[in-house]
Amino acid sequence: MTDSPIDRVDPQLRKVLKLVNSPAFTPFYQLSPEAAREQVGEMFRVPVAVELAEVRDLSAETEAGPLACRLYHPDPAKRLPLLVYYHGGGWVLGSLEEVHPQSMALAARSGCAILSVNYRLAPEDPFPAAIDDAYAALLWAAESADELGIDAARIGVGGDSAGGNLAAATTILARDRGGPPLAHQLLIYPVIDADLDRDSMHRFGKKLLLWREDMVWFWNHYCPDAALRSDPRAAPLQVADAAGLPPAYLCLAEFDPLLDEGLAYAERLETAGVATTCRVVPAAIHGFLGFWQLCELADRELTAAAAEVAAWLSSGPVD
Repeated sequence: MTDSPIDRVDPQLRKVLKLVNSPAFTPFYQLSPEAAREQVGEMFRVPVAVELAEVRDLSAETEAGPLACRLYHPDPAKRLPLLVYYHGGGWVLGSLEEVHPQSMALAARSGCAILSVNYRLAPEDPFPAAIDDAYAALLWAAESADELGIDAARIGVGGDSAGGNLAAATTILARDRGGPPLAHQLLIYPVIDADLDRDSMHRFGKKLLLWREDMVWFWNHYCPDAALRSDPRAAPLQVADAAGLPPAYLCLAEFDPLLDEGLAYAERLETAGVATTCRVVPAAIHGFLGFWQLCELADRELTAAAAEVAAWLSSGPVD
């Protein structure tokens, strides 16, 4: 008899799983969106022991109205590269506050500016509201380089989970709509497709923080019309042609229901000639980077992801 996946998870992450699998925590799919947001807020709003020269709340002007963003700038005296970042949460949960510690650390360790985007959430604003906001924020950032103190020639996008979905979809829109040119995409355990029957979804879709039933719940809130889930703006793996997309770094977790779709996207990018690094982190679970202050494994991988961002954004877009 083989050990369960939980037995092979990093010991410090197992402590997280012990909490989320206790009666004190309810799987998201069993809650209303409002109750799930309250629960995740309690879980991720923790103090952060990182200092940064500038953290500034801003409002991006978009066709849909003002969009709250937060700028993390390690050195306001310099024009730095910029990573436009989209938080996770299944398009239903998350905010600037929950991703604040990770954004601070990513900016400090990469030496790049980070613009965290508070896109509209489902079910109040279903697809395509979130991806519309994601692309609009990118456009605004490129046009507001002087105000942000960034170099418009060195911009990338990134995100975790549903935010990784938005980052991947945004690169497709930027390519197909004539810009802005992007130097990099950072995809952290991204949602890449709406197929919930891949092997990893069944093997790891229970009691490993993200449940398969959670993904059903998220997709039903974000994109209730199943016919729209084949749109590459919702499921980037469905893009007809991946050629011409920016270089990618995928950080995946060994025990994540989303592992197989992440691997499929990495293969799709590589086959299309996109410079791609795919890192499957052993003993990790979905969402693990969010626990970087509690877990040495997560702390190391956050540093590695920051180094990738710094390396790619230092040179600008690839022709």
